[in-house]
Amino acid sequence: MSTTAIEERSNTQTTAMAVLVALSLSHMLNDTMQSLLPSIYPILKHGYALTFGQIGLITLAFQLTASILQPVVGLLIDRYPMPYSAAAGMGLSVGGLVLLAFAHSYPFLLLAACLIGLGSSIFHPESSRIARLASGGRHGFAQSLFQVGGNVGSALGPLLAALIILPFGQASVSWFTLVGVMAMILLSFAGRWYAVHGTRRMQLTPRTGAETLPRRRVIAAIGVLIALVFSKFFYMASLGNYLTFYLIETFHVSVQAAQLYLFVFLAAVAAGTFLGGPIGDRFGRKYVIWFSILGVLPFTLMLPHANLFWTLVLAVVAGLIMSSAFSAILVYAQELVPGRVGLIAGLFFGLAFGMGGLGAALLGALADLTSIGFVYRICAFLPAIGVVAWFLPDLKRKV
Repeated sequence: MSTTAIEERSNTQTTAMAVLVALSLSHMLNDTMQSLLPSIYPILKHGYALTFGQIGLITLAFQLTASILQPVVGLLIDRYPMPYSAAAGMGLSVGGLVLLAFAHSYPFLLLAACLIGLGSSIFHPESSRIARLASGGRHGFAQSLFQVGGNVGSALGPLLAALIILPFGQASVSWFTLVGVMAMILLSFAGRWYAVHGTRRMQLTPRTGAETLPRRRVIAAIGVLIALVFSKFFYMASLGNYLTFYLIETFHVSVQAAQLYLFVFLAAVAAGTFLGGPIGDRFGRKYVIWFSILGVLPFTLMLPHANLFWTLVLAVVAGLIMSSAFSAILVYAQELVPGRVGLIAGLFFGLAFGMGGLGAALLGALADLTSIGFVYRICAFLPAIGVVAWFLPDLKRKV
């Protein structure tokens, strides 16, 4: 290989930190907007006299819109790269936020949730794809940095809801459209970088040992990953959507206090998300996946029987451990199916949203029939599904 070719390859594989930071910040802003929806559920429940089942359907409308379309968007951008599509998707989310702020009936709430979900279905696969190309081979680190921005945004949502939306009302949601405009600017910068460098980086992406695996083994491994996504996001749906109601009903805390406790839990989720990728780069993604799902089981089993202090401690520990799984699952799946980065990102982000939405709807309906406490006692066993991670093959990068 010539000196010029070696230098070109080295420059192409250098981690583009400015792009990764822009993507992470845009993810933070995107998920800050999206997290406002569940954060104001107590306001919507009281103002529209909604049942838990109807609240679950709002989440389902948002997450199914995102989940069904994300694999389609991922497949399209693999075949026809569209550098500025993520910025366009953010515009749809801004429109949904405006509708949420001024909706005056339940159908309009559902429509607002669908618009936000549609924007998400475009944002996530394209942004995840650009993050991988900008990683310089540090795929786990890049996905974790990208995803931790989203988790920080999800944590900020309840805090901002407590400080701004609860005092000023539903219409104040419209103020956060400025956040969406900032995200569109950042995504336009990332899209411009991708338009210049993306094609060359795709050509120099190193291969992994997945090329030697039989097709049947790859399909089986994808099935295992889907089962793990189900376990993780059904359980996280119980905490992310209903923790405030559980704390209010069980320990009689105020709505604002419950929102602040939710912020602490989501902050732990953000920290765990960042740790999963770099640890997977160093020690292997299979081991991160194994520990982050099955390792959380003792804590989830204790949580429904704890007092307020230990409930918060256990929720934080569970969020910290379990959240480290997704970046490792996503990068592992992308290595299983090389050349289909957008499709795999869309599939697994779509599954994450879909499982979370389905979990929110089903668990909300179950809470209406029984109680929030019963839901937490049942969900405590979900991480036991993590035992199937044993069947994942070891993937080694080809030198």
